[in-house]
Amino acid sequence: MYLHELKIGNIELKNNILLAPMAGITDLPFRVICEKFNPGLVCSEMVSSKAIYYGDEKTKKLMNLEGEKRPVAIQIFGSDPEAMAYAAKYVSNIADIVDINMGCPAPKVVKNGDGSKLLLDLTKAKDVMEAVAKNSRVPVTLKIRKGWDNSNIVALNIAKIAEEVGISAIAIHGRTRTEYYSGEVDLEIIKKVKESVNIPVIGNGNIVDELTAKEMFEKTGVDGIMIGRASIGNPWIFEKIIHYLKTGEKLEDVTISEKLKIIKEHLNLIIKEKGEIIAIKEFRKHLAAYSKNLPNSSNFRSKINTIEKKDELEKVLNEYFI
Repeated sequence: MYLHELKIGNIELKNNILLAPMAGITDLPFRVICEKFNPGLVCSEMVSSKAIYYGDEKTKKLMNLEGEKRPVAIQIFGSDPEAMAYAAKYVSNIADIVDINMGCPAPKVVKNGDGSKLLLDLTKAKDVMEAVAKNSRVPVTLKIRKGWDNSNIVALNIAKIAEEVGISAIAIHGRTRTEYYSGEVDLEIIKKVKESVNIPVIGNGNIVDELTAKEMFEKTGVDGIMIGRASIGNPWIFEKIIHYLKTGEKLEDVTISEKLKIIKEHLNLIIKEKGEIIAIKEFRKHLAAYSKNLPNSSNFRSKINTIEKKDELEKVLNEYFI
């Protein structure tokens, strides 16, 4: 059976369907909304180890886990072992799991040698992993891509190093950095990683519904799956996949009124966390996703992009989601 509990180090997850860390998306309000639909683990946005090292106040806010269901992972990124060691100590006093980012393809991250750029320097990657594993009080996980480009497919090498230095689980996105999010996900490399190590391996990339979730399990033998972009505007994807893997049957789509209820909860959470002005601007990207494939969604998006007050936004929401 594909759906089961998952143990990462000494942390027991109730299931193996996980929320991926996503910059600008998996903040506290979004995680709380996803937690309503029972993923086994959620993860923060990536947090700069150097910002933690220098005591940046904005960064501390990214690590707020107040009112969340546990366990929760916090993801850190960086290529300086000293800063990553410090960040691991700091974060492991807050989170249940510390996750290392070696998969982010964003230019502003890789230009500093961080994220997926570490896939080009296995010695440095090992130093970073070792520093985090030695300094964390909680289990450490690693998120990678299959390599930098098709000439540098290093997922197997990285996975073996990770196991050797004490990493407790690996999540692998089956694309290279140069592919970003385009093209097919390489399920074969995920399968090979799974076969090469004895720690849990979590498959990631292009899991968008029940069938693609099942396919990831079937074709790779992974211990769990991680859902990223498909959860934006669609937090009930976790519940749907869990139900399908349990029963073989698909749940019906959520109704418009159920969707509106979740949207309003999400809106209230983000306002509470960030204040009305910032929250409403940030919420636009979520509303674009919540309204995807609905009638007249482009008109709706145009309208919300000019709104800056909660009461005005709720009025438009009530008119649209009926």
